[in-house]
Amino acid sequence: MRPEAPSWQHFKLDQTFFGLKPTDRVYLHEQIFDLIWHGEGRWDWDTIYNMPVHLRKFYIKKLNKIFHDENERIKKQQSKKSSAPKIAKPPR
Repeated sequence: MRPEAPSWQHFKLDQTFFGLKPTDRVYLHEQIFDLIWHGEGRWDWDTIYNMPVHLRKFYIKKLNKIFHDENERIKKQQSKKSSAPKIAKPPR
């Protein structure tokens, strides 16, 4: 006597492979856009999309560091300007 194959009801048919959730896709495309936009034409969409995740993260971190350092430099310059002595009008 040959046993019957199990019915589909006995299998858990949830997502069994790695896939992107809709929220992950938004994050992915934000990364792609940022790298293309701030890369100033150095990369194209296909290159970024097919780039390994660890490299994309590396370049995003580098860009974040560049912008953070630039903002710190600007804040230092602004604080120097505001602390400079102001020239007063001479009395009449």
